[in-house]
Amino acid sequence: MLHDEPEPAIPELFSWEFATDPYATYAHLRDNEPVRWTRLPSGVEAWLVTRYSDARNALADSRLSKNPDHHVPGESDEPAHAKGKTGIPGERKAELMTHLLNIDPPDHTRLRRLVSKAFTPRRVAEFASRVQELTDQLIDRFAAEGEADLIHDFAFPLPIYAICDLLGVPREDQDDFRDWAGMMIRHGGGPRGGVARSVKKMRGYLLELIHRKRAELPADPAPGEDLISGLIRASDHGEHLTENEAAAMAFILLFAGFETTVNLIGNGTYALLTHPEQRERLQRSLTEDGGDRTLLETGLEELLRYDGPVELATWRFATEPLTIGGQDIAAGDPVLVVLAAADRDPARFTDPDTLDLSRRDNQHLGYGHGIHYCLGAPLARLEGQTALATLLTRLPDLRLAADPADLRWRGGLIMRGLRTLPVEFTPERSGT
Repeated sequence: MLHDEPEPAIPELFSWEFATDPYATYAHLRDNEPVRWTRLPSGVEAWLVTRYSDARNALADSRLSKNPDHHVPGESDEPAHAKGKTGIPGERKAELMTHLLNIDPPDHTRLRRLVSKAFTPRRVAEFASRVQELTDQLIDRFAAEGEADLIHDFAFPLPIYAICDLLGVPREDQDDFRDWAGMMIRHGGGPRGGVARSVKKMRGYLLELIHRKRAELPADPAPGEDLISGLIRASDHGEHLTENEAAAMAFILLFAGFETTVNLIGNGTYALLTHPEQRERLQRSLTEDGGDRTLLETGLEELLRYDGPVELATWRFATEPLTIGGQDIAAGDPVLVVLAAADRDPARFTDPDTLDLSRRDNQHLGYGHGIHYCLGAPLARLEGQTALATLLTRLPDLRLAADPADLRWRGGLIMRGLRTLPVEFTPERSGT
């Protein structure tokens, strides 16, 4: 009698083993429970959506609201958002709820229209020289050492300083934002944790900065006016943007605009260092024949698909009964779209577990889909391309300085990223 071979063990959801490599577990869910009711580490229960077609449809479904007030908790529970278990801990208490991740049309349409002016292709292109300058300055600090932690020394500070410049945070205050952002990444969770404390400090500072900029605002906007000044000007010219809305919008751009890019640079560099053939292809394309950025552009999209910075899309709540992937969803149920699972779905991507920097048919969901598609995606792509290209050309023999098995990933619900990324390289000579 023949016996079936035992299937390999699948890491339990949200365990440390799962955080290190969630993809086998997500493959199991896609095949067996593509829409699964799950108790999260916070105690909140939610539906996880893992197949690409279901995920893409859910991201664009107007019956799934971003407003946490639609959440219907269990009989003995208060709404999870009030406890800091959905959304950003401390944002409700700090009166920073009115941002793009928590609202629906028509308010979402109005606020997104105001903020989108800062992320037009032209505006992002104008910012490219500043991103390159920041990238080179950060590499200059460790290039002569022959070693670095690319998360702490590079991937983390680059997007913080970039988004601060875009918003108009004075240079002398930007290190405060770096400290607050560091608390968000290093500490966790509940409303009493480091995130909530950082949120409170950011709100106080942003309100003070808005007051200061309003008092100094010139009558007419200057070319390249910073985003906070633009938000103030909109609120003063009939767009009905309240002071709290301006502070909340500035806050979410800071909050969402840095950790996604930290993880994009960190995860992307790690993927290249652990796939040497792909890394060498990219290096050759950047250095031969004057440098061709075509592979860099397709490659960044592949890195976003293969191991992107956002593991799960932010919270959604059913406003009425609906069906996703054959599963009935009740009104008030939370729904979490698993971008990392959808972007490895073999029903949509050929050889999804293979890293192919030249992949062309690559409509990944790394930055979402629909009206909540990531507003800052053009800036993140600019930062990611600039960071990777500069690292690979200035430090051509960059290599891991640790066993991949020893690296630790931050255990979180929405984001996926490395805690550290130790590397070695031939030191740059002074003046190179």
